[in-house]
Amino acid sequence: MFFGTYTPKLDDKGRLFLPAKFRDQLAEGLVVTRGQERCLTIWSIEDFTRLTERLAQAPVTNKGTRDYVRMLFAAASQEVPDKQGRISIPPVLREYASLTKDVVVIGSMNRIEIWDPESWASYSSEQEQVFSELSDEVFPGI
Repeated sequence: MFFGTYTPKLDDKGRLFLPAKFRDQLAEGLVVTRGQERCLTIWSIEDFTRLTERLAQAPVTNKGTRDYVRMLFAAASQEVPDKQGRISIPPVLREYASLTKDVVVIGSMNRIEIWDPESWASYSSEQEQVFSELSDEVFPGI
């Protein structure tokens, strides 16, 4: 499980230092790819494999399925953190998410998201009211 918010920096080669709390869970490898709302998503190899298996069962005759699979896999990059806990973020993904030097890394349950700081601030500000209103829908009776 991944949670928390961190603010590492990309180095000059486009490498990201993974937050220390996430490194053990990703030591064997990970997949970084496009996420929704112009962020990047990091999946453990295990979780990405499960996602792939579920998508493989979706009907390829469905245009939405084809579109989603193309966008998810076309820019996906399999990485193994180096001894310092760094991974490379390919240029196409840095461009997609508007990443430069400063980034925001958030734990999002079974995945990690990487955001441009301004995009994250705007998104989280917009979602604050929605978050409080959705609690009954997501967790009825709590």
